[in-house]
Amino acid sequence: MQFLEKSPRFFFFTGKGGVGKTSLACAAAIRLADEGKRVLLVSTDPASNVGHVFGATIGNRITPITAVPRLSALEIDPQAAAQAYRDRLIEPVRGELPDEVVKGIEESLSGACTTEIAAFDEFTALLTDESLTADFDHILFDTAPTGHTIRLLQLPGAWSGFLEAGKGDASCLGPLAGLEKQRNQYQAAVDALADPMRTRLVLVARPQQSTLREVARTREEFAALGLSQQYLVINGVLPPQEAQQDSLAAAIHERENAALAAMPSALDALPCDRLPLKPFNLIGLDALRQMLTDCPAQDPQATDSREALPEIGQATLAHLVDEIAVDGHGLVMLMGKGGVGKTTMAAAIAVELAQRGLPVHLTTSDPAAHLSETLDGVLPNLTVGRIDPSAETERYRQHVLTTKGAALDDQGRALLEEDLRSPCTEEIAVFQAFSRTIREASKKFVVMDTAPTGHTLLLLDATGAYHREIARQLGNTGMHFSTPMMQLQDPRQTKVLLVTLAETTPVLEAVNLQNDLRRANIEPWAWIINNSVAASHPESPLLLQRAHHEVSQIEQVATRHAQRYALVPLLEEEPIGPERLMALTGHTAAHLDEAGAASEVGVSTKTSSTE
Repeated sequence: MQFLEKSPRFFFFTGKGGVGKTSLACAAAIRLADEGKRVLLVSTDPASNVGHVFGATIGNRITPITAVPRLSALEIDPQAAAQAYRDRLIEPVRGELPDEVVKGIEESLSGACTTEIAAFDEFTALLTDESLTADFDHILFDTAPTGHTIRLLQLPGAWSGFLEAGKGDASCLGPLAGLEKQRNQYQAAVDALADPMRTRLVLVARPQQSTLREVARTREEFAALGLSQQYLVINGVLPPQEAQQDSLAAAIHERENAALAAMPSALDALPCDRLPLKPFNLIGLDALRQMLTDCPAQDPQATDSREALPEIGQATLAHLVDEIAVDGHGLVMLMGKGGVGKTTMAAAIAVELAQRGLPVHLTTSDPAAHLSETLDGVLPNLTVGRIDPSAETERYRQHVLTTKGAALDDQGRALLEEDLRSPCTEEIAVFQAFSRTIREASKKFVVMDTAPTGHTLLLLDATGAYHREIARQLGNTGMHFSTPMMQLQDPRQTKVLLVTLAETTPVLEAVNLQNDLRRANIEPWAWIINNSVAASHPESPLLLQRAHHEVSQIEQVATRHAQRYALVPLLEEEPIGPERLMALTGHTAAHLDEAGAASEVGVSTKTSSTE
């Protein structure tokens, strides 16, 4: 493996969600530990599943992996880090200031920006504080999906610049005087990240056009941040011999070859490793140790691939769309782990609704959005948008400067501009755009492709913080009020669809997300199991073995986790463009005509009752 040769102190594994970053980071950590090195594996992903991969409880402390001598792991828990951060800032003033003032400070520290900077404090400490990491030869970071990771790595420079300017307050961070103490640590983190002798970036991709384009953009963005030591790993390449077994395997092999042949030129100069697709899930030590070997894979939980697949439910995406269409309007949010196909599912649902003559706005809150690439065309009744953090932040800045800043003198305006340079400004701006999008759903369908799980939960944190503040201010006045969180909690207005794959880790991730949503009084409406090999009835031995592994996960979703669900098969052709997207719903032409007529009745009835 080229990416492990002459190993530096720090490794970062990054790439689009779902490409196998966690599995690769775990496998690399095991390989280095087996070679006698002392290794610390760190997850900076708000939706970490490192503990599940190892079958161990890890959490927010350095924990030895008992089954692998010399290997320890740590999952940075953003919520625990944020609580410790808040306690550190608030305890000195508790009792010194009026309770109402302290409560206001606590509320200002409840947002997503505080959560992110608190987790970042722990992250930078691992890069710079030798007392924490002196016992380890290598530290491997399993990072969050690309958009979140870029924000994380930009923070050292961003906060250093903010502190340089700095007089005044940063509301979600506490007084800048407290942050001054972090200046040296942030600068040391920047230096460590940019040092090719200490840090190596491992870009992980799948042999797919979308993930290769994404990783090419990531390569350039990280190079601009000074991370020049980069390696490429293409994970999950279907072995060519499988292409001779059936049409599905042949189509996948042809698609992968075309994607690799057209790989972006930005990746050509990088050292590259290609890892074959395994017939089993990469969970547990036996499976992980096989990930980086060239030997034929031996399934630790093998079943006879010649056995017929048991019958599985055929609940189609069309049935979910039939129920959604009856209301005539509403917010449909697709959530889940990165790489499970939320963008494709959102586009398929939006296209299906638009084909029925219903007005639809398809949008995304994912910083690494690919809606236009998936849709590949325009349709009547369908508009496509995006919540762009940079554009929304600039719009918010200009609005504040032209309203609040209009009456200020030069000194006051300079202080306002300084305050607007805080990274907290982006949190506010994106939340406002999110709120505007939610309000649209009272008149049309808004189908939202959300960012990977951790980033989405941070956005919901901001929504919840806003709701709590409004409730605090108006709760005793008797005034009626409505917040975006209240709309998300109302199943008549919002339907949350959890997207997953029929694999252990994505299903567990979706279960955890469902539990998080329920704690916020948001009840998921349905699950979508995407790209199911079992539903495609393969004949290739490798794909058939993977199909057998899927069955138990499908049964768990159907019987334990979901109120309703849809099973979407892996298709021979990539679902790009309206016609292929509609094929995902499983509709026949007759069914589509019948459902369209039914939905039109629903719409006219809705309109009639409104009139």
